[in-house]
Amino acid sequence: MSTNTASSSSAAAGSADASAPRRNSKRPKYSRFTQQELPACKPILTPKWVISAFLLVSVVFIPIGVASLFASRDVVEIVDRYETDCIPVANRTDKVKYIQSSGNNICNRTLTVPKRMKHPIYVYYQLDNFYQNHRRYVKSRSDAQLKSNSSAGDVSSCKPEDMANGQPIVPCGLIAWSLFNDTYNFSRNNQGLTVNKKGISWKSDRENKFGKDVYPTNFQKGTLQGGAILNSSIPLSEQEDLIVWMRTAALPTFRKLYGKIEVDLQANDIIQVVLENNYNTYSFNGKKKLVLSTTSWLGGKNDFLGIAYLTVGGLCFVLALTFTVVYLVKPRRLGDPSYLSWNRNPGGR
Repeated sequence: MSTNTASSSSAAAGSADASAPRRNSKRPKYSRFTQQELPACKPILTPKWVISAFLLVSVVFIPIGVASLFASRDVVEIVDRYETDCIPVANRTDKVKYIQSSGNNICNRTLTVPKRMKHPIYVYYQLDNFYQNHRRYVKSRSDAQLKSNSSAGDVSSCKPEDMANGQPIVPCGLIAWSLFNDTYNFSRNNQGLTVNKKGISWKSDRENKFGKDVYPTNFQKGTLQGGAILNSSIPLSEQEDLIVWMRTAALPTFRKLYGKIEVDLQANDIIQVVLENNYNTYSFNGKKKLVLSTTSWLGGKNDFLGIAYLTVGGLCFVLALTFTVVYLVKPRRLGDPSYLSWNRNPGGR
């Protein structure tokens, strides 16, 4: 009878164990991949290896820095800031009123060429303190409208420059509305210098973003004119000033290409510039500069890249020299690599 009782008790316990919820383990299944035990390079950074690495970086970086710096210094650049000088002295107390009311904003500037400038000479306008990267400004455009005439009415994203006199504006939006409208005319020895304005924009923008069948309509017809007026008989794909301007800048100080001078300028040449000071940067304390620049194999004038390479290369050379002195004066005995965990137990188990 006791045997029957024991067997019935064990059966009850077995059924209870079977009905109990199974305990799930969160321990991952073992594999060499999940446990990071695959064959790998595990170098031991001895002083010789560290010193050699620093020397290698310095040997590579210092010549690159010197070459970059020399390339930048070969670029000839003329920068002329004019937003204040082109306002008559009597009107400088209220520059905004002058720029908004004056009809004759002609200003004469004289530039002296410091060194021989080989063509092509790039003409830029530079704006400071102009935040083209502002979210509402960047979004105020219609890419569909710029690309196809069939989307001329797509102005939902262009507010507040979407409609004028009950008709859609083409091109719409704040970016197009604020198109830069200062103009420059150059002469040397009373002979005009032609500024080539063809090919100043990205080819991909001309062919893919601005349609050949899209023409400006109802543009700058609102109560307040923001910038330049576009020629309504020329398609947007050929209005390269607009295309350059519509590629918004990431920083508040930027340059945009105005054109190219296709002749050489000699040292000490006197360049006469007749400019129209139309663009209102005075409302936000902005600055305007006219820039003439050549280029090198590295691009325009920019010392930062060369200085950065020289700094990193020089720092690595100093560190290599310091570690060499320390290693020679006070060497430190290295441990035995055979005692490292991955050498003693390669499998990790």
